[in-house]
Amino acid sequence: MPDPTFERIRYDVPVERVARITLARADKRNAQDYRMLHEIDHAFQRATLDDDIRVIVLAADGPHFSSGHDLASTATGADFEPRVMTGGYAQPGQAGPMANEEEFYLGMCWRWRNVPKPTIAQVQGKVIAGGLMLVWPCDLVIASEDATFADPTVALAVNGHEYHTHLWELGARKAKEMLFRGNSLTARECESLGMINHVVAREDLEKFTLDMASEIAQRPAFGLKLAKMSVNQGLEAQGQLNALHTAFALHQAGHANARAVFDGFPVDPSGIEVMRQLSKG
Repeated sequence: MPDPTFERIRYDVPVERVARITLARADKRNAQDYRMLHEIDHAFQRATLDDDIRVIVLAADGPHFSSGHDLASTATGADFEPRVMTGGYAQPGQAGPMANEEEFYLGMCWRWRNVPKPTIAQVQGKVIAGGLMLVWPCDLVIASEDATFADPTVALAVNGHEYHTHLWELGARKAKEMLFRGNSLTARECESLGMINHVVAREDLEKFTLDMASEIAQRPAFGLKLAKMSVNQGLEAQGQLNALHTAFALHQAGHANARAVFDGFPVDPSGIEVMRQLSKG
């Protein structure tokens, strides 16, 4: 049954041994405010601590998976119980905003990436910037044929979204193209690059995802955990975590520069319209 304490998401167990977290802000194209991210984090923890659950699916209501961060939200990390314990959310200068992004973006994404159970993103429609930050921590990605993926945040005068795994998801040259141009990649393009496991018809997306989740859930939980750890630690041996921290620091430099140039505004204002146009539809 759905958890009544959640406002931005739903949590259910649609098939045996499989938990599903569903983004439930379809009217806002599942834009992520801090409350939604906080609820997603709690839901991942709930599924992780439930020994009857072996696989976790992350899905979304409506025509689009996620249009990214909710730029209209005014909440800070001080409004929620700390999850990665960054602190310093109200500090002056760039220190406070950096602490908030470290908590809700880099910190939470890294936690989800390391959940000790297989995770599957079930994706449809537009996935923009912060939307990729929900998809990329997942172990497998199943997308509908209409899905598109973009990170146009360079238009905001930053280096890309905060969970900067573009290199590993797309390869160096396609990662640079996505960042430089801000263009959308189709599901088929992303499948060819190895970012997506399977592309299916929109009407088959839910069934295909749950069937795969059910199949994986038949495997021993400890074996699944060890397999996931083996691959993830291979990525860390390639320097993934260090690269993430470096890119995050550069992202903060972009914000600090924008505040100096644009009278305290954290991004280049001209980029907001670019983001808005891309999210339409």
